[in-house]
Amino acid sequence: MATPASEGAEAAVLMNQMYRYQRYIYDFTRKPYLLGRDLMIKGLDVPVGGSVLEIGCGTGRNLIKAAQLYPQCKAYGLDISAEMLVTARQSIARASLGERVKVVQADATDFDAQSLFGRQAFERIFISYSLSMIPVWKQVLAEAAKNLTEGSNLHIVDFGTCEDLPKWFKAMLYAWLKKFSVFPREDLIDVASEIAQAQGLTCVASRPLKGYATMVVLSR
Repeated sequence: MATPASEGAEAAVLMNQMYRYQRYIYDFTRKPYLLGRDLMIKGLDVPVGGSVLEIGCGTGRNLIKAAQLYPQCKAYGLDISAEMLVTARQSIARASLGERVKVVQADATDFDAQSLFGRQAFERIFISYSLSMIPVWKQVLAEAAKNLTEGSNLHIVDFGTCEDLPKWFKAMLYAWLKKFSVFPREDLIDVASEIAQAQGLTCVASRPLKGYATMVVLSR
């Protein structure tokens, strides 16, 4: 029987294999279809002097955007792929944000923020287009929610159900995403609502861009 540790190690190997070369072109090739990321970042509304954590930070693109938009915040990120973090650290250095942005390798299903970042709480946590790539995505979402403290929010953006778009578009999009082991979570809102109820959180959800994206905010 696989243990959580062995599953995490296996996931790290798979992600490193996938992104060993893709990391060089990831941001350029994903820009046309990872829609809603910047809208989510603008909605973070990080308080002055606050902190933000991205789970599944990848190349660091979103963390850099957040740090630039909220110049008085500290930004942190974790990702299971060491390969992606190489690109993230290079990008953070080029943006001259090394003093304010820190990224580490960790498993999103089980992480200790204190040992990783030297802090136990974050004013804002966000997950951008990662849940659709993680088989145990419900566990990741529940773990992220556990890290919310009084007054903090968890923001999520991912692929939606495309309900107001042509059926052929949805079929083509889903088929194409499947080639990259990406599976839109059509029950994301329902699962987020269940987690919110179980943990005493509020849940606000929307499906912008004619349902292309799903956006969820959990708050304590």
